[in-house]
Amino acid sequence: MARHRIRDEIRSLDPVRDNQRICYLDSTFEFPFDMTRALEFALFRTFASERISSLLARTGEFTERPQKRYDDTDLIISEIYASGYESERGLAAIRRMNQQHGRFQIADEDMRYVLSTFVLEPIRWLDRFGWRPMDAEEKRAQFEFWRQVARRMNIQDIPESLEAMEAFNQAYEAAHFHFAPSNHRVAESVREMFIGWLLPRPLRFLGRPVVHALMDDRLLAACGFPPVSPTWRALVEAGVRLRARALRFFPPRRRPLLRTQLPRPKTYPDGWELEKLGPEGT
Repeated sequence: MARHRIRDEIRSLDPVRDNQRICYLDSTFEFPFDMTRALEFALFRTFASERISSLLARTGEFTERPQKRYDDTDLIISEIYASGYESERGLAAIRRMNQQHGRFQIADEDMRYVLSTFVLEPIRWLDRFGWRPMDAEEKRAQFEFWRQVARRMNIQDIPESLEAMEAFNQAYEAAHFHFAPSNHRVAESVREMFIGWLLPRPLRFLGRPVVHALMDDRLLAACGFPPVSPTWRALVEAGVRLRARALRFFPPRRRPLLRTQLPRPKTYPDGWELEKLGPEGT
């Protein structure tokens, strides 16, 4: 019943005016696991662009310190979702993100593309693997939420609609997804980090085909990962969908899952401070 109450509340809200509340409910009650996985795979899509991956490879943040870079990014995004972009902490998180990006010359087109993955990948993931897909109101709220964040990051020429953002996203990938050594270097480092959360190093070979099966062929090729057979992809996707079907019978979440409150023993064993997230000196 609580699950229905959450969805009923979402449907009662305006996706433009109340986008912060809708995104809070989705990210902490309705889809905390799925939205996190979607944004993790969104990382791989950004690595498939040589302009983005070459910068990341030069900084060494994702190749030499992948767990810290992941935790920093996760904490900033989770803080914005949990607190909202108009709150003191939400604005501080956006300011911290701007400070980190401000050290580099990043093309507006690349910033728009990264933004588009934040909007679109959770929607796509839930359409494929969620215990339910996002409603139209939730999709609109997701778009409006990140468009407001983008304005506070001074990202230019933000698409004016979800449909326009989808078109931009697809055009960018058609133009910029191609193999480059920096793509592979960064993507491989992050893939090994993800697999390492579940499997020791000698067994990581078992996890790689599973990660690859959740990527499309163009993304695999751009990252320099081996192709996946249709049969294996279908098996892995069926396993993920089985989890989603089973989840419908689980009791609803009674408390929000706040990723900002999860322990980070490898990176921040004594706790973290928003103003200190990111590389030293920023």
